[in-house]
Amino acid sequence: MSQTQHLRSDYLHFQGITTRWHDNDVYGHVNNVVYYSYFDSAVNMYLIEAGGLDIHRGDVVGYVVSSSCDYFSAIAFPEPIDVGLRISKLGNSSVTYELAIFKAGADHACAAGRFVHVFVNRESNRPQAIPARLREAMTQLVVVQQDSQT
Repeated sequence: MSQTQHLRSDYLHFQGITTRWHDNDVYGHVNNVVYYSYFDSAVNMYLIEAGGLDIHRGDVVGYVVSSSCDYFSAIAFPEPIDVGLRISKLGNSSVTYELAIFKAGADHACAAGRFVHVFVNRESNRPQAIPARLREAMTQLVVVQQDSQT
């Protein structure tokens, strides 16, 4: 079975991140769980900067309800990386992000993952429609997925 390629050109937004000393595990590469923090940081930076998300006082918060990651090649400290971001599904109160980790300047991803945010009202903790400014920012990253079946 062949692994789907995740190319830099497939992603619409990039967030630069520098690996940190404590990201490495005893095997000398970034530990698998750290990739999720890179994903979370890249998404939230985009939502804050492009969508005006107020993580401290806003009426709406995003909860991660599902996530996954596939690993293709290792990264290690010290190494600058780029997290590619796109959106494959934008619903009323939920969004599915697709992300990939690239070594700086590389065209092929070292890892690729996805996670789903459900937006809820901060006080009631109940699902809430994604606010207009956030939705507008998210819409800029939506990609149409091609059916891979022949």
